Amino acid sequence: MELIALQPTLNGLKGSIEIPGDKSISHRSVMFGSIAQGVTRVTNFLPGDDCLSTISCFRKLGVVIEENEEGLTIYGNGFEGLQEPNELLDVGNSGTTIRLLLGILAGRPFFSSLIGDQSIGKRPMTRVTEPLRTMGAKIDGRKNGEFTPLSIRGGKLNPINYNMPVASAQVKSALILAGLQAEGETTIIEKAESRDHTERMIRKFGGEVGKDNRKITVKGGQKLIASDILVPGDISSAAFFLVAGAIVEGSEILLKNVGLNPTRTGIIEIMNQMGANLEIHNNDENSFEPAGDITIKTSRLRGTVVEGDVIPRLIDEIPIIALLATQAEGTTIIKDASELKVKETNRIDTVVRELTKLGASIEATDDGMIIHGGTALRGGKVSSHGDHRIGMMLAIASLICKDQVELEDPEAISVSYPNFFNHLNSLKN
Repeated sequence: MELIALQPTLNGLKGSIEIPGDKSISHRSVMFGSIAQGVTRVTNFLPGDDCLSTISCFRKLGVVIEENEEGLTIYGNGFEGLQEPNELLDVGNSGTTIRLLLGILAGRPFFSSLIGDQSIGKRPMTRVTEPLRTMGAKIDGRKNGEFTPLSIRGGKLNPINYNMPVASAQVKSALILAGLQAEGETTIIEKAESRDHTERMIRKFGGEVGKDNRKITVKGGQKLIASDILVPGDISSAAFFLVAGAIVEGSEILLKNVGLNPTRTGIIEIMNQMGANLEIHNNDENSFEPAGDITIKTSRLRGTVVEGDVIPRLIDEIPIIALLATQAEGTTIIKDASELKVKETNRIDTVVRELTKLGASIEATDDGMIIHGGTALRGGKVSSHGDHRIGMMLAIASLICKDQVELEDPEAISVSYPNFFNHLNSLKN
């Protein structure tokens, strides 16, 4: 396993970065391009490991996908153009790939088997497989479909009226994709509003999806038409540099083309709440996915409470928010975030364990963590545990540590941000 030594920075972080393409939107651009009729071109696609797993799966389903310097060209033939795969569909480390793909395969009249890496093998799938079974899909797997490997034989689907027990964009999206193939109207009621990239993508590809507060409706039998997609920068990736700019003394960073979808901007709201010196420019709210530029400068921060409906809008940013909180005055409490336990790692326990190694005063709770701020970090040996967001959080932490940080398994970062260390080093003076 690889180990790299990371040094603290002495002179602040200065410069600008073009944030890589949004992972969630990149996944969905491949999926919708594949189930639409016609040629879809995708620019600023994120070539991270997770998104490449999505491309691989759809190629095995018979879709022609070309990769070039500009992005992707996808030759879609509608849902009906998907073919029974001759080999296993390997989703790698990608929860988005497996859960959304199950929704698509539920309506296809053929057999498929899905596998993933060791981490995927521990992530719960019944939240998707149970409602899809109710719609008519035949799904089996380890522990009755709770864990991979999974097998699915799709076909005729009945619409469903479903109250979601968890706030999850992946579950919602899987049911919407199945609902597009069902005979009738499917209704999904969210527990809390989650990211709405799937709904926006349906409209971009000429489809219809209704939304009334947390009630989503989708009619079956819709035909989607190919559409070119410009993927904005990933705010979840930008979050690491937003926090770096706020906590490293003498910093000023410009982040360009950051996605500003309102269902994803919880990180900005919480940073503003904590007193961050943050400014948004050139906000284009009229494109199918809003985007803009963000400037962040060194900030005096105060503790806060992160809870309730904002949690699904920043669930992936909680590890880096925990680091931010170690440098704020007072105590920060994060709660209602038990969903973190079923990510690539148990992110509650992992964040607490790794930041404690660096000297943070932080403790785990059943649904979050308590962080006591104003703490100097010292350095030491830490691990990503194969989780890209933990790896990037620890790399940012190294910037303000007194001593060197040794990071184990940094290669996990390539899942969502292949150029992370190049971008970080470009900001050091």
